[in-house]
Amino acid sequence: MAGVSRCMKYSMFIFNFLFWVCGCIILGISIWIRVSGAQQGVDSSMLAGVNLLIAVGAIIMILGFLGCCGAAKESRCMLMLFFIALLLILILQVTGGVLGAVYKPQVEEVFNLTLSESMHVLQSTTGEYKEYQEEFQKLEKKYQCCGLQNGPEDWGENFDKQKDICQCELEKTSDLCIKYKNTSRYIYKKSCGEVIVQQIKDNLVIIMGIAFGLAVVEILGLVFSMTLYCQIGRK
Repeated sequence: MAGVSRCMKYSMFIFNFLFWVCGCIILGISIWIRVSGAQQGVDSSMLAGVNLLIAVGAIIMILGFLGCCGAAKESRCMLMLFFIALLLILILQVTGGVLGAVYKPQVEEVFNLTLSESMHVLQSTTGEYKEYQEEFQKLEKKYQCCGLQNGPEDWGENFDKQKDICQCELEKTSDLCIKYKNTSRYIYKKSCGEVIVQQIKDNLVIIMGIAFGLAVVEILGLVFSMTLYCQIGRK
């Protein structure tokens, strides 16, 4: 152990073990969001960010394992690979955050466009998208919403054919329900697009918190790995 601080070595090992645990947590949360989003009928293109997080979580797990082995075996090669990979991830995180802030209006525009393009699926009367329509109705009942953007209009002719579409169970005007035109039919006020956006925002707060905490951990990892790398080189 001459030339290598035992404290630094074991700190590096413990740090990377915690780093590996962080990767497991990110992977687990991301998979949960991905699966729940798919069950709710959310378009796969809207879950691209979650798919990216799944990949990031898996990479972090691998890096944590690499850092643990590099510290335990005092391998300069493994420590350098760990340092380079961690630095690249940190740069990508910062770049992604900056691009997300700069292009936020464009992202919202693309999201709204995606919702508009999805309306034909709800309006289809051929039976081709029957399964999707049934799943979307379950989503409407679960989150008490109607349509994607324009309420019952998004369902087209299907809204008049199926009386249970968007049907509000409260049977009275309230914060959730509203009477549909001059009929005795009560429907949900909110569009499901609003609900989806709120879900994304809620998940985004979690993701941003994880990303910030992860950035701090990554900077510590860079310092630990390079310090240990230099100490091993001076042995």
